[in-house]
This record gives sequence, structure tokens and C-alpha cells, in this order.
Amino acid sequence: MKLRKRLVFRGTVQGVGFRWRAVHAAQAAGVTGWVRNEADGSVTLELQGTAEQMAWVLEGIGRSPYIAVDAVEETPLPPAEEERSFRVLD
Repeated sequence: MKLRKRLVFRGTVQGVGFRWRAVHAAQAAGVTGWVRNEADGSVTLELQGTAEQMAWVLEGIGRSPYIAVDAVEETPLPPAEEERSFRVLD
């Protein structure tokens, strides 16, 4: 079953390779969506795929010794059926 979630990460999440890790983990897991740095120092990540695929992406991001997540806000979203890739947004 395809799910979509928006996750906002707070902590030491910018300037530590978060987006790079997210892209590589998402592509390896076969999920779609996007990742973006926010002006307030947070990182927003939208993932679309199965629950297992999403868990795999989050585990991959969490393996970094440089990323320190203090809080995550999670919002379920309706799937975007037309989306076909994972990308970094400016």
C-alpha cells in the first residue's frame, strides 16, 4: 500500500549531509518525494512508498554520525500518483 508522509526534522540537520543521505537512501529504497532545507534550520522531507520503504530511508538517514535529530513532526498526506522520482528542492 502506497503511503505519503511529510516529515520535518529539527536539530543538527543542515550542513551535515542530510539531503545527500536522504537522496541516496530514497533512491535505494525506491521511494519518491523530495527533501528541502528550510530557512529556520529544519529539513522537510516528503516520502511516498510503502511503510517498509519509508522505514528503510529513515534508518539510512539515521546512520550518519553527523546528523542529530532532536524532534520530528510527521503529517500524513494523500499519495501523489503522478510523482516518479525523488529530488532535492531549493
